[in-house]
Amino acid sequence: MLKPEVDSLVPHIPFDRRRFIKAALGTGFAAAVLPVSAQTIHTGTEGLEAGEIAVHSGGTIVPAYRAQPMGKTHLPVIIVAHEAFGVHEHIADVCRRFARLGYLAIAPDLFVRQGDPTVYPTIQQLSDQLLSKVPDQQVMTDLDATVAWAGEHGGDLNRVGINGFCWGGRITWLYAEHNPHVKAAVAWYGRVVGQPTATMPTNPIDHAADLRVPVLGLYGRQDPGITQDSLEQMKQALAKDPPPASGSQFVVYDNAGHAFFADYRPSYRKADAEDGWRRALVWFKQHGVA
Repeated sequence: MLKPEVDSLVPHIPFDRRRFIKAALGTGFAAAVLPVSAQTIHTGTEGLEAGEIAVHSGGTIVPAYRAQPMGKTHLPVIIVAHEAFGVHEHIADVCRRFARLGYLAIAPDLFVRQGDPTVYPTIQQLSDQLLSKVPDQQVMTDLDATVAWAGEHGGDLNRVGINGFCWGGRITWLYAEHNPHVKAAVAWYGRVVGQPTATMPTNPIDHAADLRVPVLGLYGRQDPGITQDSLEQMKQALAKDPPPASGSQFVVYDNAGHAFFADYRPSYRKADAEDGWRRALVWFKQHGVA
């Protein structure tokens, strides 16, 4: 089955804004994206082990949302790198969608040291006060710890993929170079170029030659924050190098903008989201994860 299973729909507005702010990891939605849409997908937990677990990363306990088929081991692993809004209901639902297809899917809270992204009322405040303070190296370490946890709890570390959205899409590009366990990566509208900062000293384009696996990049042509010129720069950088870097592919959806997979937001484009999901599943299968 290629399309996400839809068990029910979240009701449409009006919503109590406070009621939908996160109470536990993988529940509710961030304040900056409320109210959520009537088309929000909800995937049930029947037949799954699903919920919050703890990953030990150095001296920090990193909470993560995990979903996997109940009672099964030696499962292919998908690391879900969350968007700017953290591990809220949408990211948990993506984990459940993967789990229903036979994966152990796990989304760690990569902002745990810097704060709770769900409480910021605007995306600008979230960016200025939280995102800018998250070091790439910290994220890589926490993802390594997450992969290790998966290997100790039913996951097959010979079959690991990473799938990331927005902020996590950029992280996906970086992690495809970082961890040798990763077999394939899918980056949804993740930035590939940018100005270096203290917390983000490099960008994906700086690591193009060092990719350990090919990356499938899924983008919207109408995305004002990720220009087609930046994607062309990345394509050219990848084309200069031998596989696996040159095996990366880009799919650009003409009528989509940013966050076209985010079914809880007005930016959602159903046809493009479903096509991207199908391509992601095929990509993981082609490259030895499924």
